[in-house]
Amino acid sequence: MPAIRTALVLSLALAACAPAQPPRALTPADYAAMLADPARPAADRARDEARKPAELLAFAQIEPGEAVGDFVMGGGYFTRVLSAAVGPQGRVEAFQPAEFIAYRAAYGDEQRSTVAALPNAVAIAGPFAAPAFTRPLDTIVTIQNFHDLYLKPFPAGTGAKGSAALFAALKRGGTLVVVDHSAMAGSGTRDADTLHRIDKAAVIEALTAAGFKLETEAPLYARPDDPRSANVFDPAIRGKTDQFTLRFRKPG
Repeated sequence: MPAIRTALVLSLALAACAPAQPPRALTPADYAAMLADPARPAADRARDEARKPAELLAFAQIEPGEAVGDFVMGGGYFTRVLSAAVGPQGRVEAFQPAEFIAYRAAYGDEQRSTVAALPNAVAIAGPFAAPAFTRPLDTIVTIQNFHDLYLKPFPAGTGAKGSAALFAALKRGGTLVVVDHSAMAGSGTRDADTLHRIDKAAVIEALTAAGFKLETEAPLYARPDDPRSANVFDPAIRGKTDQFTLRFRKPG
């Protein structure tokens, strides 16, 4: 018996000393299972093939229980995607700029109706460059809207202020995912107002200046045949634009 007890003690001690296995990274298949809810609007599910939400969630590394921000939520498609990903213990802060709502009242209606249907989501208000997020966030995503910080109606410096606000809203070590329509290389922010596009290099420059570190990028929405010279709302190119997908991290 003493020998058995000794062996048991040694076994437990070795188990306690063994390094903990890192949690398995969630895959697109895991996220697809989270999104396979028949309660999701049929219109959203019809858009999944083009918008690749499971692949984007895997790229963003969003996990259940996290607090995440949807910076410029639009009609709420990705707000609902994020809600499914973080689950009942998570939180989605869905931001709609006050300037957008003033321009088109339906943006406010869409924000209210989206959040009302999601028990883990809250509506966030505030100026475009000063979103009033309520707590430090694990992740922020902004989909096809970063270029809007450089629209002509907004004063010079709005882009820098918005980038700084995103940096401040994240926890140390938090991530920012940016998807936007590609402009011609070297064009900077020139085409933000006219074509609703932005040069990837300009986004990296602005966010790096705010303190972010570019971590990686993915070709999720790459369309090399897009000449990048047409307005993204032009029927000939709409839904077929080349888009870049970047993940930044706040150091810490």
